[in-house]
Amino acid sequence: MKKTMAQRLKPYLFLMPMLVFAAGFVYYPFFKTFLYSFSRVNARGDILGFVGLQNFTYLFSRREFSAALGNTLRLAVINVPVTVALTMFLALLCTRKRGISAAAETMFALPMAIAMSAVALIFKVLLNPTVGYVNHLFGLTVGWYRDKNTALSGIILLTVWMGIGFNFLLFLSAFRGVPDQLIESARLDGAGGAAVFFFIRFPLITPTLLYVVCTNMVQALMTSGPVMILTQGGPSRSTTTLIYMMYTSGYGSSNYSLAACVVLVTFALTLVCTLLAFAAERKKVHYQ
Repeated sequence: MKKTMAQRLKPYLFLMPMLVFAAGFVYYPFFKTFLYSFSRVNARGDILGFVGLQNFTYLFSRREFSAALGNTLRLAVINVPVTVALTMFLALLCTRKRGISAAAETMFALPMAIAMSAVALIFKVLLNPTVGYVNHLFGLTVGWYRDKNTALSGIILLTVWMGIGFNFLLFLSAFRGVPDQLIESARLDGAGGAAVFFFIRFPLITPTLLYVVCTNMVQALMTSGPVMILTQGGPSRSTTTLIYMMYTSGYGSSNYSLAACVVLVTFALTLVCTLLAFAAERKKVHYQ
């Protein structure tokens, strides 16, 4: 039986609201950003002329960009493995339900329920060089956010803590989704805890691991909120990230062309990291 025109159009009509939203808030802004990066733009956002690669040449020659790129990459390289390993360990501890499981799960998922701005202010107090609990507890005299040698470490501590909640829930669900029959069979064959983890549990949660790595990498490369609240890129540009540089260039100096170039560089980095993760998926990810 042939479909009528209405039946053929029905799926596209269901997709229409999403497509309109995506076109207005995703594709159009990206296209405009792409145009800005190759143009001379005034403070009102009007395109005055095409300049080719001059904006990118100017961007790559700035020391601020080198510092922002280095800080962003360091933050991502440290944040992602630490967050993933920590949350995977916590989820593994809570896989078996015990009497305190509900309290432990609530505590580990708690960071997800707290606003980033509130967390930033809490960490500002905890890592205060004079009255902070961390320095007092461990007998330290570290300046943390006031010292260029430790400011980025303080930002990384905050972002790792913020990433625990959601990642923990994902890994906990993945671990509890591993069939008990496989684990029991392995233990009957004499497999120890490490063997069960590396040869049964870990391979079966690799789809979740891939998702967590990709999302955490994107979040790390897009870090800007803690920097805005705690350090404003300082001291001495030690915490300036690419997105914070975009913010200061666009909203602070009205240099929309430079800000657009920073956005495209960040997008390229994110795209490359995502493609590498999906390339690893073909060999390392196992689907049940």
